[in-house]
Amino acid sequence: MKLTETVQTGDWKNEKHVPVIHTEVSEDGLRIHALVGEEIEHPNTLEHHIAWIKVFFQPEESKFPIEVGSYTFSAHGEDEVFSKPEVFATVKTAKKGTVYALSYCNIHGLWESTEEVR
Repeated sequence: MKLTETVQTGDWKNEKHVPVIHTEVSEDGLRIHALVGEEIEHPNTLEHHIAWIKVFFQPEESKFPIEVGSYTFSAHGEDEVFSKPEVFATVKTAKKGTVYALSYCNIHGLWESTEEVR
C-alpha cells in the first residue's frame, strides 16, 4: 500500500478530522487560514489530538504543489494547556491555483482537503 492511499477526505461539516481551508486574495498576497474542528471541535487531548497541519499551494499549470508551511502542535493537556489546530499563512503570488491542507490525528491518521483560488 502507498502512503497516498491512506489519506482520507470528507465533509468537514460532518467529520472533525478534515482540515478546513479559508482563502482570501489581498494586496499582500494569498492569505490562507487552515484549521481542524471548525464545525465539530476536535478534542486535542494527550490521548486524541491533531499532531500537525501542512499547507501547500499548487499554482495553475504547475506540476507539483509547493509546501507553504508545516505546523506542529505540542500542547495536549499538560498543566491544562491545549493546542488549537489552526494556522495562518500569507503567500506572495499573483497566480491562481489550489491550496491543500493535510492534517494528522494520532488515532485516525491522515486527512486532506483542497480549496481552489481564482
